[in-house]
Amino acid sequence: MKIGIIGSGNMGRSLGILWAEQGYQVFFGARTAEKGKAVAEFAGYETQGGTNDEAAAFGDVLLYTARGVDPADVFTSLEILAGKILIDPNNFEIPEDFNYPPIVKSLAETLAEQAPMARVVKAFNTIPLEVFELAPEPLKDYNVSVFVAADDGAAKQTVIQLAQEIGFSPIDSGSLRHARLIEGLADLERFLIIGQKMGAYAVPAINILPSAQTQRLGGRQASALK
Repeated sequence: MKIGIIGSGNMGRSLGILWAEQGYQVFFGARTAEKGKAVAEFAGYETQGGTNDEAAAFGDVLLYTARGVDPADVFTSLEILAGKILIDPNNFEIPEDFNYPPIVKSLAETLAEQAPMARVVKAFNTIPLEVFELAPEPLKDYNVSVFVAADDGAAKQTVIQLAQEIGFSPIDSGSLRHARLIEGLADLERFLIIGQKMGAYAVPAINILPSAQTQRLGGRQASALK
């Protein structure tokens, strides 16, 4: 599998290197070929670098780190995205006092509308940059969740595999519509990390507990509440 990194900033560089360590062919794209090549030289592992167009043509899977930017402004033609798995790891900007408005349409849904020929998957937006430095070990010992949502089931399973291979515990989060919930979770997480000063290593980990052996508290009673 070939992976193209669209926008080789902090997120793109980090994930690209982690996947290259796992043996994937990785191409770092940037607005200029010089920047993409510089990132590839830093990354090593025989990675390549160049423009975003070149990265998109190279990859079967594309990590799209251009937050809130229409793909039409990133690529010379949207045809280059046809059939590609397009991972969206982005979040909205943090407003003053963390006064987030309700998310009525996620960034991932907007991206899917802008790139209708691509197979958009939401993932990795709840992971602070610093956590990637722990991957894959000792990260895999801490059950750190990556929430993965997509309308294309095969594309979602591919991204779940990519997350698992670098030490995360991926959670199938249903259809792409649920990216609204995942992006909302990232808003809460960033409030806790920055606003409550919990630090960049405070991350969500979903644990499945064993069922209670008794119902000594009375159990779940029928209720009209939904």
